[in-house]
Amino acid sequence: MDKPEKKEKIIKRLRNKYRLVVLNSVTFAERFSVELSPLNVIAVVGATFFLCAAIFISIIVFTPIKELIPGYSDNSLKERVINTAIKADSLQEELRKREFYVSNLLNILQGNPTQEELQEPGENYIKPKSIDFRRSKEDSILRAKIESEERYSVSTVRSDNTKEKVLSHMALFAPIRGSVTDSFDPENGHFGTDVVSPLKNEAIKSVYEGMVIFASWTSDYGFVIQVQHKNDLISVYKHNSVLLKTVGDAVSAGDAIAIMGNTGELTTGPHLHFEIWHKGEPINPENYIVF
Repeated sequence: MDKPEKKEKIIKRLRNKYRLVVLNSVTFAERFSVELSPLNVIAVVGATFFLCAAIFISIIVFTPIKELIPGYSDNSLKERVINTAIKADSLQEELRKREFYVSNLLNILQGNPTQEELQEPGENYIKPKSIDFRRSKEDSILRAKIESEERYSVSTVRSDNTKEKVLSHMALFAPIRGSVTDSFDPENGHFGTDVVSPLKNEAIKSVYEGMVIFASWTSDYGFVIQVQHKNDLISVYKHNSVLLKTVGDAVSAGDAIAIMGNTGELTTGPHLHFEIWHKGEPINPENYIVF
């Protein structure tokens, strides 16, 4: 029974009201008074303490003052330390690679085995089989066949016969009707035939069906157009005034592809310079076309 009574007495004392009065020391006039209890004083002091503590912690956490506290590092400092560590690791790896390269280079210059050769093979290493460089039966048969086919491949007679055989099956259309002013002369660098037409602005025709592979201006030959035909045959038309076809156009024999002109630095007047090429070699057009 003593403890509950003591507890009630303590609570009663905490709730007892007291008046705090401020008096004038000369006139004893009351200047200020407030009614308090011990419980109110404890509550006010506790609230003030917690408020000050919250303000103090907020200042430390959200302001740069925290950097002044021993053992508390800055975030930017942490980032710089991490970046420095990464760079140091990269430099160390690069240094290791360079040392490995220099070591291998010295071993090669001195005739010693390289680091790779000194390393033991791993579990997945497969030893290469020995290579047999002896000729097989099939290889010998293939070699004999190729050698027999190419034995006369450099012969001029064989090449000319091939051209004759190809062109004999192709009826070439005359690109223009007129007079031949300069014939085929490959020894002097003239790889075609110059033809002059009596008609002005005469249309240039394709000698055979094919596809336009070049149609543009050149400084030496003016407007030039080239047509790719079958059997590796190409026809070339130079010094034109106008081109009627573009690259990629399909043409038939006798189709107008350009207009005769006098363009280019190497021209000698209005005419057509016509060339025929078979597998990179020029052919005399007069042997197969009547102008």
